[in-house]
Amino acid sequence: QVQVVESGGGLVQAGGSLRLSCQASGAIFGFNAMGWFRQASGKQRELVASIDNDGTTRYGDSVKGRFTISRGAARNTAHLQMNSLKPEDTAVYYCAARQIRHTDFDSWGRGTQVTVSS
Repeated sequence: QVQVVESGGGLVQAGGSLRLSCQASGAIFGFNAMGWFRQASGKQRELVASIDNDGTTRYGDSVKGRFTISRGAARNTAHLQMNSLKPEDTAVYYCAARQIRHTDFDSWGRGTQVTVSS
């Protein structure tokens, strides 16, 4: 059974930083990509950042230059460093993993709340 567990998050003032971490497990063939998504109240879920096994990264336009995604030493871990946080970054952040031989992010964590106060 695939499991994805996030850690980090919390309350921070605007301009501050937070680091989110994620660990995925249970995939028979492993994972070929990890990603972070977020959903603010009343809004659709959106991509924050993703990273493939070859190191290719993708970022949502609103976080480019402020957030950095990285993989841990183990391919099943990912981190999201969030700097220069803004109140509009407030959302529930979800980690997702894409299993090898799959085309979509299909393994999701429960989410962690990030709140940025002005």
